[in-house]
Amino acid sequence: MRDLAPGLADPPHDAQRLFRAVLDAISHPGRVVELIDAPAGPSGVGPAATGCLLTLADRDTPLWLGPAYDHEAVRDYLRFHTGAPLVADRAQATFALLSPEVAEFDGFAIGTDSYPDRSATLVIEVAALGSGATRRWRGPGIDGASRVAIDGPDDRFWQAWNENHALFPCGVDILFVAGRQLAALPRSIAVEA
Repeated sequence: MRDLAPGLADPPHDAQRLFRAVLDAISHPGRVVELIDAPAGPSGVGPAATGCLLTLADRDTPLWLGPAYDHEAVRDYLRFHTGAPLVADRAQATFALLSPEVAEFDGFAIGTDSYPDRSATLVIEVAALGSGATRRWRGPGIDGASRVAIDGPDDRFWQAWNENHALFPCGVDILFVAGRQLAALPRSIAVEA
């Protein structure tokens, strides 16, 4: 096996800190949080994406990789450090790692009315958080409305998001990542231009 990039330096403590940061982002949609303890991942995967997956994925959470990430170095790294089974069918995925160009929600698990929690969470690596097109987010965890800028998703992406939001309480959730930064977009949030 090739040399693997290191995982978490202090797994129990780093995972706790990263998990708290991810929960902070999910509790406050659109808030950009820093994943300070996130390690540099394999080639092509940024620290925030790596930190999210090392913290959230395990042998019970199937993982789907988008085309930009579906190569040997990433597969070996994630198998070794998380134990998560890698799946070819996006419908089986609990988590997915992808770029906004291919971020279509069709085919991912959206949960059911009885079990909305059985949906996928998409980790989408973008160019930057805090710059790019600004949109207005409204919903739980946001006081009134918030203006959020994300460099990457285009108008088609946001149209697909609105269709996903209309499925609430079902639908996918998103974790946008860039460098060491993370911003969460739960399915309960409405996004407007």
